[in-house]
Amino acid sequence: MTTLSKEERSRRYLNPYLGGILLGLVLLMSNFISGRGLGASGAVKSVVGASIEAVNSNAAENSLFMAEFKASHQGGALNNWLVYEVLGVIVGGFLSGAFAGRLKLKVEHSPKITSVRRLAFALVGGALFGFGAQLARGCTSGAALSGMAVLSLGGFITMMAIFGTAFALAYFFRKLWI
Repeated sequence: MTTLSKEERSRRYLNPYLGGILLGLVLLMSNFISGRGLGASGAVKSVVGASIEAVNSNAAENSLFMAEFKASHQGGALNNWLVYEVLGVIVGGFLSGAFAGRLKLKVEHSPKITSVRRLAFALVGGALFGFGAQLARGCTSGAALSGMAVLSLGGFITMMAIFGTAFALAYFFRKLWI
């Protein structure tokens, strides 16, 4: 058995089983306190909606989608609990990385590709996932985790589709990471 130095111990990650239990407790508390599950795509939608309205209010007024969005956010698009949730995740992740000594500005990728190519694929993948979340009326957190937490068949199907698709496509995109 090897003994780890104090620095090596501080850089270790949380046990994934404990992390899963903690995520489940956060989801339970979210349902208990707010009556809603977790989700991140709604926060992105709020930021995009607020940005469109700030840049061109005429476009926001003439769009049916934006009119419905504006009507559902009387306190302002950014005054939404999902926006605060995502800000908390960003700040929490930053603080966790800083306290554990893992905070670095670098792009991790395979030696076979460049940082620019890795970032381009990440951007395309994120955009496709965001588009899919809009079509599905929620991201993995909302559609899958929160759906499964309330024993929704759709939540289980969504989670199987997400992981099944990732497994099926991993072979074709493995050179971006390996």
